[in-house]
Amino acid sequence: MYQYHKWIRSFHAVAKTHSFTAAASYLRIGQPTISEQVKALEDRFAVELLHRSGRHVALTDAGRRLYEITEGIFGQEDEAVQLLQSLHSQKTGLLRIGAVSPPVVMNLTYDLMRKHPGIEFAISINPEKETLFRLYDFRIDIAILAYVDPDKRLHVAPYRTYPIVAVVRDDHAWASKASIPLTQIRHEAVIMRESGSKTRELLEHACGKQGIPIHCVMELNSREAIMHAIAEGLGIGFVSAIEYTAIPGTKAIRLRDAEVKISYYMCTLAVRKNRPLIKSVLEAESEPGRKKTV
Repeated sequence: MYQYHKWIRSFHAVAKTHSFTAAASYLRIGQPTISEQVKALEDRFAVELLHRSGRHVALTDAGRRLYEITEGIFGQEDEAVQLLQSLHSQKTGLLRIGAVSPPVVMNLTYDLMRKHPGIEFAISINPEKETLFRLYDFRIDIAILAYVDPDKRLHVAPYRTYPIVAVVRDDHAWASKASIPLTQIRHEAVIMRESGSKTRELLEHACGKQGIPIHCVMELNSREAIMHAIAEGLGIGFVSAIEYTAIPGTKAIRLRDAEVKISYYMCTLAVRKNRPLIKSVLEAESEPGRKKTV
């Protein structure tokens, strides 16, 4: 079994890095050894795990299925090393959080720092797909996402729900109003997030239900860029209330006559949900009465 462990470890490194050369560097052993061990594994069980084409390496269907298992084996091995390193440095724990929204994760981190002063935090901000990949790859402990596809590998707990607000320049006709009906955006030039944004998807869905056209004049791939474009008078935009940054020259306006809200979720791997630190965060920070697993 120990021999198989070495062979499987080499396969996992190649699958993780998509390269025999990178796998050798990752494991700090020679590339010929990596190649020999992966081939030995394939020969022993008469199965093809990798497609090889020059320097390009791709997983076969069998390889993908095996990698789903080795992610857990070696991910938990990495976690054990991190625990030992944490104990060695006399820290009470390191919590790695990945998120799609800086304001949302900073809100969570602020709460956690007050409740757990001994915890060290490592925060990463990435798009949804990258954040999920980092979670599956054991590089983060908790992910904060605006949408989660059903996946038995995940434990999901609702975190917070925020209204989506319109943002206008302070000389806009709406600037003196506390709220506006959603129907009024049919007359406006709208600056939108790129396709795939959850905020954009929710706005388009709400407008579609009421037959309201959206006149999109510009797409931008960051909230900060949208805020500056609004301040320059290029159009109006939409963000979740927690993400509104009151930069000079802008104002947030509530929407009425429509439920346009965005929900965020805390996700962790199902196999890790009962780790003491992760479990304490999920139980303490989950939105009351709305826990669920997908």
